[in-house]
Amino acid sequence: MERSSSGLHTAPPTPRSAARERLDRLTREVAKFGAVGGVGVLVNLLVFNLVRHTTDLQVVRASVIATVVSIVFNYVGFRYFTYRDRDKSGRTKELVLFLLFSLVGLVIENGVLYTATYGFGWDSPLQSNIFKFVGIGVATLFRFWSYRTWVFRALPAKEAVASAESFLEKAVTRKPRTRQRVG
Repeated sequence: MERSSSGLHTAPPTPRSAARERLDRLTREVAKFGAVGGVGVLVNLLVFNLVRHTTDLQVVRASVIATVVSIVFNYVGFRYFTYRDRDKSGRTKELVLFLLFSLVGLVIENGVLYTATYGFGWDSPLQSNIFKFVGIGVATLFRFWSYRTWVFRALPAKEAVASAESFLEKAVTRKPRTRQRVG
């Protein structure tokens, strides 16, 4: 064991565990996804109410228009903010997958509103906004999973480099034991 100039034993800094690093990355990703998504929800609800109150379109049609506008907004936010460090080599494939999964999210989101409006007759402005919001929430869970899993995929090399660096850091901080001869 080594002694510092003060005579106290000093321990090498402990490297963060791989699990902790993954949790930290996921937390940052969820926060960024939430920031873009939160603004996207506001865009969605503002456009929905604007279209609903300034046109004679039915509730679900107004909602579909609002969802499409927010999908465009969200793509830009996700690509250039949330997932800017992800693979950019296949932009066409990325956009097609984004639109495909966004379409599924659109069906989920507006399916909730459709069921509330036409299935239960809940179509006052307040009820429409509540069920629009609930639909957005349910669809968001699907979108988060699908975007991070299929659309904005992490570069495998980054994780390999991070693992290698972590391994090297641990190897460097460990000190080999030496045997002392008695005699």
